Amino acid sequence: MTGKKLLTNKAVVFLIAMICCLLWGSAFPCIKLGCQFSGISAGDTFSQILYAGLRFILAGIFALIIGSAVVRRPLIISKNSLHKAIKLSCFQTILQYTFFYIGLSRSTGMKSSVITASNVFLSIIVAALIFKAEKLTFRKIIGCIVGFSGVIMINLSGISGGFRLTGEGFVFLSALSYAFSAALMKKYSLTEDPVLLSGWQFIIGGSFMTAAGIFLGGRITVINKEGILMLLYLAFVSAAAFSLWGTLIKYNNVSTVSVFGFMNPVFGVILSSVILSEKSSAGFTGITAALLLVAAGIVIVNIPFKHNSDQDM
Repeated sequence: MTGKKLLTNKAVVFLIAMICCLLWGSAFPCIKLGCQFSGISAGDTFSQILYAGLRFILAGIFALIIGSAVVRRPLIISKNSLHKAIKLSCFQTILQYTFFYIGLSRSTGMKSSVITASNVFLSIIVAALIFKAEKLTFRKIIGCIVGFSGVIMINLSGISGGFRLTGEGFVFLSALSYAFSAALMKKYSLTEDPVLLSGWQFIIGGSFMTAAGIFLGGRITVINKEGILMLLYLAFVSAAAFSLWGTLIKYNNVSTVSVFGFMNPVFGVILSSVILSEKSSAGFTGITAALLLVAAGIVIVNIPFKHNSDQDM
């Protein structure tokens, strides 16, 4: 089985995508722990941006080392590819995570999880209507609605309240930035190695965020073994998940892969309960129902039905 055939196999796509979502889901509680270990308070946005910048620099280094080992040659970026990595870093790292950290500090975790999950809708819309990378179909829309309802269910008690441009608005802009990064990765990976792009965009974006965090007064005042190990783990999460995700997007439609993103907040709630002893008001029954809805949405998007029910929009 060739690499392309393997990476378009539904079972393989499912397995790799679920591994990525599990890794990203673990980042929710681990970011909290990492900040605690490093003495960064919940409201210290610029120190959080500094912490994220260091994480992404390490993630880029990890991705390039692992990718170079796999292809048995150094993944050195060329002048022709550098502008692609810079543009990708603007959306995938700098804008996405700067908006996310600032917005999260002014909103609740549950509201942010629901808004962030909208990146699945946005990824499909941007890929179809702006980049013309695929067709927007009724089946994809229905699948997204079903999957998104699962995300809402697991966070239902925490999504009430007002709307702030610099809070919920920034979290939405973070999701929109991700949607553009997914479409750009699809476009650029047609001629570029997605692992090379992921690695270098992390280093470029992480360096910018680190410098911005320091310039704006961000500091990491506590350095210990626990904090360093957690930073290394979070860097691994980004390196592994984004490299694998980018490889899947290279060989599949954006919608086929992006719909699995509904699993991120579900895994986040489950792992936060295990690691941080946080409890979701949804309870076991609600979490189970949410998982079923998310699974149904993934199935609807990825398993085509009769042609006449899958009309282009």
